[in-house]
Amino acid sequence: MLRLPETHRDLFKRPFGTLYRKIGDLLPRLEGRAVYAVGDVVTHNLLGAGIVPDIAIIDGYTMRSPCTRSPLLQTRRLTAKNPAGTIADELVEVIDKAVRDPPVVIFVDGEEDLAVIPLVLAAPAGAAILYGQPGEGVVLRLVDDAAKREAASMLEVFVRE
Repeated sequence: MLRLPETHRDLFKRPFGTLYRKIGDLLPRLEGRAVYAVGDVVTHNLLGAGIVPDIAIIDGYTMRSPCTRSPLLQTRRLTAKNPAGTIADELVEVIDKAVRDPPVVIFVDGEEDLAVIPLVLAAPAGAAILYGQPGEGVVLRLVDDAAKREAASMLEVFVRE
């Protein structure tokens, strides 16, 4: 398991991609791409816009409160335990499995906030990854070599436990 030290938490408060105020503003960028969503609200909003993500990673919470808009996707469901502030090996394995065989909903027992990092590393080039930026909007990260290098460098501040 990788744990993010408290001293490095601020590094993860800035968007890891392009920030959009509303999900509708980024919809044209998703055409023809595999779409992966991290977070209950982002997934709910994608579904509301008529887009079913190939992979949705949810935990039933938004901003540490139960999410009343948790999406009900009719697709294969995988589960993974992932404590807050960590990237568990189990989560990484489930993400890898989901990327190889979508569509999938990954339900995280714990917290899914940091799942975007292993998701970028596992996703194919050209995929679109969306996640919520609390109080600001939704972040879109298109997967390319630069995204994979940045995700790998983010992992360097984590501590293996």
